[in-house]
Amino acid sequence: MHDRNSMIGRIPRLSTTALLLVGLACAKGDRAADSAQARADSAAAVRSDSAAGTVARTDSAAATGGWTEPSIFGYTTAANSSEIAEARLAEKKATNPTVKAFARQLVADHEAMLKDGQALAGKLNATADTATGAAHDLLNDARDHMKDLTDKAAGADWDEDFIEHEIDGHQKVLDKLQDAAKNTTNADLRAALEKATGKVQQHLTKAKDIKEKTLKK
Repeated sequence: MHDRNSMIGRIPRLSTTALLLVGLACAKGDRAADSAQARADSAAAVRSDSAAGTVARTDSAAATGGWTEPSIFGYTTAANSSEIAEARLAEKKATNPTVKAFARQLVADHEAMLKDGQALAGKLNATADTATGAAHDLLNDARDHMKDLTDKAAGADWDEDFIEHEIDGHQKVLDKLQDAAKNTTNADLRAALEKATGKVQQHLTKAKDIKEKTLKK
């Protein structure tokens, strides 16, 4: 009887211990499962965020071809401003009457283009970015050439140098404007760029004509 009672007395304690062990095992299992699920959720979130970022960057590049409204307005602002500055200098330093007249036309046309661009930027609530990209490069080149023109003595060589730069510069600007026009999704901006392209082409044709028919005489 004693042994049996002793055994019976131990049964509840063993059962309690077993239950505690089972409970701990379940708790550990639950925590492990929760931890694994949390890691899986976190990894999924990272993958989702990464994928979203990739899609956003891809969509942006595909839609703009590297151009944005701020970069387009920045480039046109830089192009017009630099042309105005150089042409105003040519109005003073050019010795050939045809070159002087061309310089006056450049000032008038690019001032009008600059004004139109500023008005459109205001309408679209866009800010011109001239601190980066193509606009920044253009301004650096224009600054260097402006210094050369300022330092160079007036005369036939000066006129030829100015016209050569106008040919090179307008060709580069023409290429950029055409590329920007192809890659913008805004109809008003595309129309403005196409209009500007036509004017720049006129200047390029005129500069080449002056070089061939006037300065080579």
